[in-house]
Amino acid sequence: MSRQISIKALAAASLIALSAAAPAVSAEVNIYTTREPGLIQPLLDAFTAETGVTVNTVHVQDGLVERVSAEGESSPADVLMTVDFGNLIELVTAGLTQPVQSEALEAAVPAALRDPEGNWFALSGRARAVYLPIESDIEAITYEELADEEWRGRLCIRSGQHVYNTALFAAYMAHHGEDATRTYLENLKANQARPAAGGDRDGARDIAAGVCDIAIANTYYYGHMASGSSGEEQKGWSDAIKVILPTFENGGTLVNVSGAGVAAHAPNRDEAIQLLEYLASEPAQKIYAEANFEYPVNPAAEVHPIIASFGELNIDGTSLTEILPYRARASELVDEVNFDSFEN
Repeated sequence: MSRQISIKALAAASLIALSAAAPAVSAEVNIYTTREPGLIQPLLDAFTAETGVTVNTVHVQDGLVERVSAEGESSPADVLMTVDFGNLIELVTAGLTQPVQSEALEAAVPAALRDPEGNWFALSGRARAVYLPIESDIEAITYEELADEEWRGRLCIRSGQHVYNTALFAAYMAHHGEDATRTYLENLKANQARPAAGGDRDGARDIAAGVCDIAIANTYYYGHMASGSSGEEQKGWSDAIKVILPTFENGGTLVNVSGAGVAAHAPNRDEAIQLLEYLASEPAQKIYAEANFEYPVNPAAEVHPIIASFGELNIDGTSLTEILPYRARASELVDEVNFDSFEN
């Protein structure tokens, strides 16, 4: 009895939060999002201006699955939005999304970046890239070559357990199998110039300081640094490096995504689909690119000039859905080889 009361109270609190976020209107859509509201607000404002549909947002920093599961059929959520394809697929596995058939979404979002059944759609991408000193004459590199002996003691990378890296290692396993991935991780560990820790921007900082000669990092961090939006110090780090888009041998570049799906019990299903279609449209994708230096998933959308300077992005053809089953084992291998334990 007490659990039923708590669930009803949680759903009621969500309704109160949403109703407080915007005045009552005839058409509205409610988003639960793990993304910082400021990153998506320009998109939501543009959608409302174009359609007249009010968008109410609830920022759920942690525990999105648990919250929506607890609210059950009483949940006011129409759209569930999150970062990382593993989180998107977790929503599907928990039965918290519903399939959507939309010609507009299927035309705008490449097949490798959406659920085959229409339960989720990527809306923006972050390529797992390589930072190098600005004076480096390297113009191309594969993910496989990052483990070469040439880079012994010269590589900077954040924790192997970070979702950006477990996604990379899972993709590697999808391409090459478990045994090869274990060897790959052992060699990446041997190549570390310092402990696997910190964030992706630290790779740029440490290249600028001469700590390492190569770093694995996401593309959009470079955009923030190079634009000056992160301050003069980080602008200096970006001035010291260049960005290369690696590929898998016989494959393309790994792109992790932010994305969204329609909630299983969405009270405003039509408006939810309308919002997703707008977010995948060319105008909205351009806003994504300008707001956070992310790659648009819609091939017709314009890429920010800083990000476009890296050259053409050839997205790896392995579906994110195919990569997910390898994620747990990749995480286990990170611990088995003591990836984050530095040995000089």
